[in-house]
Amino acid sequence: MPTILGQNQYGKAENRVVKITRDGDTHHIKDLNVSVALSGDMDDVHYSGSNANVLPTDTTKNTVFAFAKEHGIESAEQFGIHLARHFVSSQEPIHRARIRIEEYSWERIATSDGNSRFIGADEVRHSFARKGMETRVSQITYDGDNWEVISGLKDLTVMNSTNSEFWGYIKDKYTTLKEAYDRILATDVSARWRYNWTSDEQRMPNWEKSYEQARKHMLQAFAETYSLSLQQTLYQMGSRIINSRSEIDEIRFSLPNNHHFLVDLEPFGLKNDNEVYFAADRPYGLIEATVLRDGVEPKIPVDMTNL
Repeated sequence: MPTILGQNQYGKAENRVVKITRDGDTHHIKDLNVSVALSGDMDDVHYSGSNANVLPTDTTKNTVFAFAKEHGIESAEQFGIHLARHFVSSQEPIHRARIRIEEYSWERIATSDGNSRFIGADEVRHSFARKGMETRVSQITYDGDNWEVISGLKDLTVMNSTNSEFWGYIKDKYTTLKEAYDRILATDVSARWRYNWTSDEQRMPNWEKSYEQARKHMLQAFAETYSLSLQQTLYQMGSRIINSRSEIDEIRFSLPNNHHFLVDLEPFGLKNDNEVYFAADRPYGLIEATVLRDGVEPKIPVDMTNL
């Protein structure tokens, strides 16, 4: 029985584009996941393999990043309109363009009232936390006499759009990474902290207040640390909590380094002045460490998978 071609479309899915708008020291983020689907006169490529009417999906990807620079991202809707109009009007074989966009919202991290150790709080306008992603976690263990309470959070996505560097590292024949003196620092915070409350004889902490304050100090340290490595930032986050909350003796972090790579726009005659980034989800560096109050023995498992 003969066959015929039915509905078809093609394109590049899930282009992760991050656009940083720098208004002096104040930065603004637009973080999109853009999927392009094109359809039109595509019979020949299916029947004979002729690519004469095919705009490469790699070109659609490049267009997404180039348009982020040329047009900016006023809104997801307006950005999608620019793209759809371009593909249909510039390519005769393409009759229909569907642009699907997911936008990830960020909120600015509120920093300390006074000056921080590294940067005056009034200067920090480049630190953000992803909205609506965080999960609070806790593990309570009791043996009839003693309590162990480990609390924390996971999936708290944070970003500094500047004030982060990475250079001076070991280089061997397999090293291709270029040194960075102004980069995006982003991570998904997974943290567990252990309380020193172990007995009913002790005064019980105010759990709600303790969590809120630990989270606050963690975020402030992230925002206010001029980072030369994610390890340095991790230690400052843990130290800020230990030094600020007497009820917490130990904290362990697992921090993936969510890489953001500058997109090369030179082939399109555009200069990328730390504005348009590709947000890579894997592979990623994974930085893990425990921060302790001096004299305290660590008890939080190194592998926090089951916590």
